[in-house]
Amino acid sequence: MSWYVRNMRDMKWWDCGPRGFVTELVDEEEPQVGANVFVLAPGNPMAMYHWEADQEGFLVLSGEALLIVEDEERPLRQWDYFHCPPNVSHTIVGAGSGPCAILALGARIDSVKEEGWGAYPYSELAMKHDASAEEETTEPKVAYARFPAGKETEFQEGWLP
Repeated sequence: MSWYVRNMRDMKWWDCGPRGFVTELVDEEEPQVGANVFVLAPGNPMAMYHWEADQEGFLVLSGEALLIVEDEERPLRQWDYFHCPPNVSHTIVGAGSGPCAILALGARIDSVKEEGWGAYPYSELAMKHDASAEEETTEPKVAYARFPAGKETEFQEGWLP
């Protein structure tokens, strides 16, 4: 894979239903760094409450969100950055009165392994936001079983500032 420049409007976007919209900025088969932009409506969970063996980072580009980290809630607003060390349980849920856009970055060293990548612990707090697996698991298919598969969609004006 060689270098490239793309505009967000021209990227492949996925409609994840009640989990908002997402695009992958790095489309290599095995990237060293995962880089995505999520667009969440109020109440949309970005992911099921989970922890990973690698560090992650999240920058709120626009709007408001709710961070759930180690079973605590913290509001996030534009330009807030959440640094997430390895092994810290977390998720982010859209909040406020309109969509929020979040840049998500994550190392892909240990989290790409089948064993020991991380897990989806059950969280009563996250479940109040429909953002927890119904039971603890390490299997993404189990954690996301109640959600529809994403469908390719087009970028929509108003998602990003």
